[in-house]
Amino acid sequence: MSSATTNFKDTFPKLLLLNAAERGGRPAIREKDLGIWQTWTWEQVLDEVRAFALGLYRLGLKKGDTVAVIGNNRPRLYWSMCAAQSLGAVPVPVYQDSVAEETAFVLEHAAVKIAVVENQEQVDKLLSISERLPSLTHIIYDEERGLKGYDHTRLKSFAEVQEMGRSGDLRASAVWWENQVAQTRGSDLAVILYTSGTTGHPKGVMLTFDNVIVTANNANAYDNLGEKEEVMAYLPMAWVGDHIFSYAQSYCSGYCVNCPESPDTVNEDRREIGTTYAFAPPRIYENLLTLSMVRMEDASPLRYKVFHYFIRHARKWGEKILNRERVPPHARFIYWLGDLFVYAPLRNRYGFSRVRVAYTAGEAIGPEIFRYYRSLGVNLKQLYGQTEASVYITAQPDGEIHAESVGKPNYEVEIKLAENGEVLYRSPGVFAGYYKDPERTAEAKTPDGWVRSGDAGFFDPKNGHLRIIDRAKDVGRLNDGTLFAPKYIENKLKFYPNIREAVAFGDKRDFVTVMLNIDLVAVGSWAERNNVTYASYQELAAHPRVYEMLAAHVDEVNRSLAADAPMAGAQVRRFLILHKELDADDGELTRTMKVRRGFIGERYAPLVKALYDGSQAVDIATEVTFEDGRKGVISGHVMIHDMPVYPAEAPVGKAA
Repeated sequence: MSSATTNFKDTFPKLLLLNAAERGGRPAIREKDLGIWQTWTWEQVLDEVRAFALGLYRLGLKKGDTVAVIGNNRPRLYWSMCAAQSLGAVPVPVYQDSVAEETAFVLEHAAVKIAVVENQEQVDKLLSISERLPSLTHIIYDEERGLKGYDHTRLKSFAEVQEMGRSGDLRASAVWWENQVAQTRGSDLAVILYTSGTTGHPKGVMLTFDNVIVTANNANAYDNLGEKEEVMAYLPMAWVGDHIFSYAQSYCSGYCVNCPESPDTVNEDRREIGTTYAFAPPRIYENLLTLSMVRMEDASPLRYKVFHYFIRHARKWGEKILNRERVPPHARFIYWLGDLFVYAPLRNRYGFSRVRVAYTAGEAIGPEIFRYYRSLGVNLKQLYGQTEASVYITAQPDGEIHAESVGKPNYEVEIKLAENGEVLYRSPGVFAGYYKDPERTAEAKTPDGWVRSGDAGFFDPKNGHLRIIDRAKDVGRLNDGTLFAPKYIENKLKFYPNIREAVAFGDKRDFVTVMLNIDLVAVGSWAERNNVTYASYQELAAHPRVYEMLAAHVDEVNRSLAADAPMAGAQVRRFLILHKELDADDGELTRTMKVRRGFIGERYAPLVKALYDGSQAVDIATEVTFEDGRKGVISGHVMIHDMPVYPAEAPVGKAA
């Protein structure tokens, strides 16, 4: 059943008033500043939001206006969203690492009137594109450092705007503001979230309060989340995942959200707080695993052997113990010892010691990586969601965790499969439409409310769970008819700590090839231990011994594919190591770190051609964009490596 119908507070400003009245003294949000955690209760958050909202009103913000929010996860930026919503305005979070051109597109398309930003970096970015933003009247900043000498005609500090809101008759102002809050409705537009744009310009997804609040309440009920949870807010505020986990679910349940001191301190800050409800895309889990394995390579021989002995034991029995299945007493005892010496310290290092529920979503996670965390005793689960669904489409119920699936439909969600295997869904969380784009809205939504996900999948007949194969447009066939699912191959390759990214090609071709990115931390550590000298990423990526190491990984993946009948013909015949890291600033990845496969195929067309024409090497020069917006060129001599393939009936060696 849904919990949404039990809560009559249908907008976030109303929920803020409710939380301040019912749990006013409980912590609502924290921020680590100069090594010290600062805490605001729900009563204090109400005062901060109300003052800022009144200040925004005095700056001319009115119902229907849009407010950009740009920066890392900061309490004031979350408060600015609620403040804008209380006046009937619509927040538009923007990816903080977007280059000026990307930021300009979003602010121009959304006709943003006021921008609330974190610091000088974001102020400079907006000032550089201000001529393209005629609707932008004010820029409000959180951190004042470096901005003293700026022209403040349109610039104001967050504190200054709050002072404006606190001037005059405070009691009358509070009454007026609460009347404004009372006029907000669940059917009102709550937020515009721009998609990551894997196939071109991002689309503005319009979500109403009903969309987001019903979904958040259902999610809280699904995992029994309450006001005592501790959550770390560290993912981009422009991503729907953060909007639901760090904002919507917090306001609906009353739990505390914690903002780290910086992106670099997330792991340490998570350990200090003792997160109970965690969420991360696969890349975060992959990076944590990579760092662990790299550190263990430098451990003493005894520690190395002990670590890997207990990890092997956990892989065999850990998930069964977590699932409360029958396990022999001697296996439980060894696991208990492993928990003392290995598993508990690892959970502590990751900041997962107190986690009750952890989710991964955003894209497919490698089954081996997923099982690794569960084998350590972390209740990691998968969910399948999209911005257009207010995140939740499916989730894995406790006790029904399968690495290859994404679970069953969440509360109030309907799913059906089109004839071509595309997943369609319908729920209270389904978006109102794309902002200023009725044509693309009509393409995505049917007249009766079903949304075309763009993903290909099927229901597992053994357990009824949904399994996602890949993006429907990416799933193809080799010329001999063999199924080609690039993400499936790429995830097998990315299980290895040395491989940071993989891009597979093969649709309508005779065989499969891949481009690989090395993980600089993992491969750099290996190079140091093996006396391999290098002066740059390009030199390391092109080193013959690095090619040998990655060839061994690709060979193991081919052996595992040979044991998978539908994919046996999709083994990797040739691969290369890219001369540069794939980067969102260069358009190769989205801001949520998803591969823009079509763009990469076009950008590196000479490399793709060489993979298929028998070339053993190719020279290439690639334009890159630096963080400050300057352009440059990286050149490389890229080698191409041929790989053996195995018949489907061949015995399988070490699985990927």
